[in-house]
Amino acid sequence: MPHPAEEIAEPETVEAPLSDHEIHLIRASVSVVEHVTEDMTVYFYAILFARYPEVRPMFPPGMDAQRGRLLRALLRIVDLVDDPESLVRFCGHLGRDHRKFGTLAAHFPAVGECLLAALARYAGPAWTAEIAAAWTKAYGVVAQVMISAAEEDEKVRPAVWPATIVHRVSRGHGIAEITVRPHTPYEYAAGQYVSVETPWWPKRWRYYSPANAPREDGTLTFHVRAVPGGSVSDALVHRAVVGDVIRLGLPMGDMVLDAAVHKDLLCVAGGTGLAPIRALVEEVARRGGRHQVDLFLGARTGSELYGVDDMLRMAQRHHWLSIRGAVSHEYIPGIRGSLPDVLAEYGPWYQHDVYLSGPAQMVISSAETLTLNGTLPERIHHDPFETPVLSTR
Repeated sequence: MPHPAEEIAEPETVEAPLSDHEIHLIRASVSVVEHVTEDMTVYFYAILFARYPEVRPMFPPGMDAQRGRLLRALLRIVDLVDDPESLVRFCGHLGRDHRKFGTLAAHFPAVGECLLAALARYAGPAWTAEIAAAWTKAYGVVAQVMISAAEEDEKVRPAVWPATIVHRVSRGHGIAEITVRPHTPYEYAAGQYVSVETPWWPKRWRYYSPANAPREDGTLTFHVRAVPGGSVSDALVHRAVVGDVIRLGLPMGDMVLDAAVHKDLLCVAGGTGLAPIRALVEEVARRGGRHQVDLFLGARTGSELYGVDDMLRMAQRHHWLSIRGAVSHEYIPGIRGSLPDVLAEYGPWYQHDVYLSGPAQMVISSAETLTLNGTLPERIHHDPFETPVLSTR
């Protein structure tokens, strides 16, 4: 099995790259329908399930969240249509991740047919035979990359891993620490994230980052916060008990230690975003502490400064780790201010690799602050701003 941080080999370019004119046609057609994209995705799923009812069981009963995933995937593909290498990489991720839904190569023509029908309906008179041909070609490229990636992935690992909950403890503020033991070996890299499905909400997947580097006993620990309307997170925090069996999808993400170029690391975490950062710190320790790590933890109030005691104990054991906590909405001893402001005050960080994890706005603002102060964008690592395309809460 390949190292989890090394994705299965993918071609650097697609076999049938689109011409500049075809790219222009695709992007122009998207601009025509962008004001009705929500209606278009509703229509797409309606005709897909009507024409091909055999695919309906692959999706959750409630489709609101899934429609948004499809739309984001479509827009992301359009963004990458003139960047073949990135397009192949993104679609390869989708193809491998689709395996957990039971997606088969035979399903792709049905999806393509209904996608083009939805685009044609909502583009109206702007839809031409030339645009249809460009979309057909583009979808063919995307489908082939996804199918090939899934087939290669199937040769080396399962689509899902059943895992038994072996430990569970409440950490307050609607947060539970849940440790699971996969039934078969599960390889991943510290800093990656994992899709999780519970037995109470089949077909609904939520992404969480393990809070630990790989362990000899194979267990993974997740820090889960129950969020309003989050069926999966609520079930894990308030319903799951030791002995329950959940399912894990394949590990994803590039926020791994091997991505670092510099010896010095800056790690920034907000809330339960500490989980992948904690895993990275453990990984530095596993490799002998060859990095100097500056860790900033942020929250609105002191009581929300999650996991600080645990990290302080780690800092006592490792001379290369320093910890600073900052709160933005409460006057208490210590550092006060938002994480971006605090980073600017304690910088510069242009000789560091940076790992960011937490609420999207915090990640975006911190990345902007660091870039303005000289950190190269390619040295700033974080998970996707949006929940990955195929997940539901």
